[in-house]
Amino acid sequence: MGAVSSLGVLAGLGAAAGVGLAAGGCAYAALSPRSRFFGAALIAPPKPGELALTFDDGPNPTWTPRLLELLAAHETRATFFLLGSHAHAAPELVRRIIAAGHLVGNHSWDHPNLALTPGARIHEQLRRTSQALEQITGRPVRYFRPPFGARRPAVLRAARELGLLPVLWNAMTSDWSEPSAKRIASRLTGKIDRLARRGRAANIVLHDGGHLDPGAYRAPSLTAAGILVARYKATHRFVTVDAWESSL
Repeated sequence: MGAVSSLGVLAGLGAAAGVGLAAGGCAYAALSPRSRFFGAALIAPPKPGELALTFDDGPNPTWTPRLLELLAAHETRATFFLLGSHAHAAPELVRRIIAAGHLVGNHSWDHPNLALTPGARIHEQLRRTSQALEQITGRPVRYFRPPFGARRPAVLRAARELGLLPVLWNAMTSDWSEPSAKRIASRLTGKIDRLARRGRAANIVLHDGGHLDPGAYRAPSLTAAGILVARYKATHRFVTVDAWESSL
């Protein structure tokens, strides 16, 4: 192969590598909770004695009431990021969440990947959900968790226009597909304790619902939540995410 041809191949490889790196960088920026490339989001402050239990994809007619009973038994407050479509179908359950002293947030209408969604539809997903939740609860909605954590400038712009503060996380495991509550709790405990050693609070994600199935089986997630509350309630303070807004 001649020198010119070799240089051409190397240039092509370099360009391909550059495209790959750029794509990887964009994927990281869009999906990683830690990335601030597209803008800041609330995660958790340097308060290692505080924990926020957050629950996504509800409300779930079967499992959310049981979760509310569990949290009430431990006198623990949590944050529920609700899908608008599920909330619209179960308004009384949303009102029960609020009446129990929990915080409700926007998790979009039906859980699309907003990093891949047209701008007008992003705005409609968030607007429609906030409107539904506010009509049900009589309270403004302030917090928004993007499905899959996926975001891009258009997502954050729509959130700002609607007065929503994006909220991500720093402690999550695949509780939606893990059948063992002990494994879910163990993995989260490891993350919580590592964050504490680094001087950070933990913003914990579990799921009381499912975006593909409003009645998704969530017994392992609820049991894991009970394990975490029992483990940490004597040594940590459980908060809702609004307690951390000033840290952003």
